[in-house]
Amino acid sequence: MARAPRVMRLSRQSGVFMHLTSLPGPHGIGDLGDGARAFIDFLTEAEQSMWQFCPLGPTSPAHANSPYQSSSSFAGNPLLIDLTDLEARGWLTEDDLEPVPEFDDHAVEYGRVGEYKRARLRTAFDRFESSATEDERAAFDEFCERESSWLEDYALFASLKEDYEQAWIDWPHELKVRDEDALERVRDEYAEEIRYREFTQFCFDLQWRDLADYADEKGITLVGDLPIYVALDSADVWAAPEAFDLNEDHEPAVVAGVPPNPHDSGQRWGNPLYDWDHLRETGYEWWMDRLRRLFDLVDVTRIDHFKGFDSYWAIDASSDSAADGEWRDAPGYDFFETVQRKFGDLPFIVEDLGFLDPSLVDLRDQFAFPGMRVPQYANWCQEGDMYQPMHYPENTVAYTSTHDTDTFVGYYQSLPDEQRDCLHYNIGADGSEIQWSIIDAVWNSAAVLAFTTMQDLLGLDSHARFNTPGTQNGNWEWRVTPAGFESDIAQRLAGYTDIHIRN
Repeated sequence: MARAPRVMRLSRQSGVFMHLTSLPGPHGIGDLGDGARAFIDFLTEAEQSMWQFCPLGPTSPAHANSPYQSSSSFAGNPLLIDLTDLEARGWLTEDDLEPVPEFDDHAVEYGRVGEYKRARLRTAFDRFESSATEDERAAFDEFCERESSWLEDYALFASLKEDYEQAWIDWPHELKVRDEDALERVRDEYAEEIRYREFTQFCFDLQWRDLADYADEKGITLVGDLPIYVALDSADVWAAPEAFDLNEDHEPAVVAGVPPNPHDSGQRWGNPLYDWDHLRETGYEWWMDRLRRLFDLVDVTRIDHFKGFDSYWAIDASSDSAADGEWRDAPGYDFFETVQRKFGDLPFIVEDLGFLDPSLVDLRDQFAFPGMRVPQYANWCQEGDMYQPMHYPENTVAYTSTHDTDTFVGYYQSLPDEQRDCLHYNIGADGSEIQWSIIDAVWNSAAVLAFTTMQDLLGLDSHARFNTPGTQNGNWEWRVTPAGFESDIAQRLAGYTDIHIRN
C-alpha cells in the first residue's frame, strides 16, 4: 500500500490573478513598489486571500518578453525593480530619474522601459559601490553567499550574453562547453559586470521580501508559477548541462512538445528535456535547488504542464516535426516523494488541462494535488460537461480566465448563439453583466480555490487579453491603471466572497 503523503491542506479561498508587469507604476511597467502594495490593499478590501502571477524571471525580446521563456528560473526580472525605492535607499537621486518618458499607462513598451530602467540600475550600482554603508555591503555579501549556488553562474551568463549578443550555443566552444580555464579567464575579465548583475538580483530580493512581508501582514497568500521546462538559451541549461538531455557538444538531443492529434499536427516547443536518470541519481539536486529558491519567494506554486512529470513527448532535435517523437516515462512519484522528504508539505496546484489520461490522474490524486477548471473550455450545451462550474469537484482550482485565455467578456462575445443561450441557462445569467455572472458561478462552485483576473473584474473584452499562445506580438503587455482598483469593484467581489463562504 502506498504511503499517504503529507500535502498542503487548503481551505475554501479565492483570489485574483494579475502578473506584476500589469501593475500600475511610474516607469512604464508594474514593479515591486507602491502599485503592488495598492493591489494588495485592493485584494484586502475585496476580502480576497490569494494573489497569483506568472513566473518572476528575467525576460527578453528574443523570446517575445514571455515570462515562460526566461533566461533563469532562479533570478528575478530586473525590470520589476522599483526605482523609487532605490532613490529612498540613496542609491539613486531624483535627478537620476529624470526625465521620465511618457510611458503608456495601459501597455508595457518593453523596449523603451528596458532602455530607461537599465540605465538607472547602472547608476544605482555605481553609487552603491562608491557610497554604500557597511551594513548595506554586509547585506549584499550575505545575499551573494546565500544564493551562490545559482547567482554566480547566472551573473556570468548574463554578462556574456550582453557581450556576445547571441545564444550561448553559438558562443566560442570553450565557453559553450564550460571549459574550466576559459571560465576562470572570463570571470576575471567580467568581474565588474558580474558584480553589477549580482547587485540587480540583490535589489530584486530586497524589494521582493519587503513586498512579501506586506502581503503577509494583509493575509495575502502569494501564488507563483513553475514552468516544468526551461528555455534552451538560459543560465539553467548552460550552467547545469548534466541535468538535461544534451549531446557531447551541449546541444539538445531531444526537445519538448506534444504529439499530433486528430485535430492538429502537434506542437514542437523546442525546450530541452531533462536527463531524469542523472537527476534521480543525484536526488534531483538541481530541482531541489530550484524549488528551494521558489519556495523562499512564494507560498503556493502552480505547476505548468504537470503532464511532463508523468510522461513527456520527446522529439528528435534534428526534426521540425512534432510527429518525430515518442512518449517517455518521467519519475513523477519518486520525484514528488523526494520533494516531500526534503520540504515537507507539497504546496502545489497543477495545470492538468487537456491531458487528463488515467496515468496523470493517478499521479495527481496520489498526492492530492488540486487540478484546474476553466469555464471557457466548457461545452455549455452538453449535460455534465466537466468545465461547467456546477460540476467542479472540491479538490480543484477554478478560474474565470487564465493568462492564456481570452478575457471572459471577449470569450462570451465570440460564442455561437446556441452556446451563449446554453451558458445563460446553466449559470442563470441574462448576459447583461456576464463577467459578474461567471464570477458568481465560479465562486459558488465546490472548487476549494477560485480565481478571477483583473481584466474580468473590469469587464474588459479581447483588447485586454494578456497572452495568445502561438503568437509573438502584443502579448504580456496589458496594464491596469490605479483607477482600476475601484472600491465599488472590491466591495462587489467581497459580497460574492461572503455569500459563497470563501475567505
